Amino acid sequence: MAKKSKRRGRPPGAKSPDKMDIGQLRQYIDRLEGLLKKKVGDQRAFLEGKLSELSGFASAKAARMLGALGGAERTPKKGTRRKAEPKYRSRKDPKILWSGRGVTPIWMREEMKGTKLRKDDFLINKP
Repeated sequence: MAKKSKRRGRPPGAKSPDKMDIGQLRQYIDRLEGLLKKKVGDQRAFLEGKLSELSGFASAKAARMLGALGGAERTPKKGTRRKAEPKYRSRKDPKILWSGRGVTPIWMREEMKGTKLRKDDFLINKP
């Protein structure tokens, strides 16, 4: 004997929302909102339980990591970095300097263009 398949959709005798009057629609919406609140509450309780389990695991793992790094006596750095010292100077205008960080400046590219000059030729000689 073949197994009966489950029926999908609305249960027998249920009206579609298109055919309900305002009072029936209000009851239908209230019932759906109650069901939604219940499901959200159940899901929240489940996830909060999982989170509390994980937070215990995470805090233990963090404590191990801090112990391994010796993080108890470390303090974060404060302030900003010092401005980088210039390493290169323009040959045409000695007031123009470059630290060597970032993209090669336009003035250096223009001075090197068409000549045999290289970046090393612009180095500042410090005693």
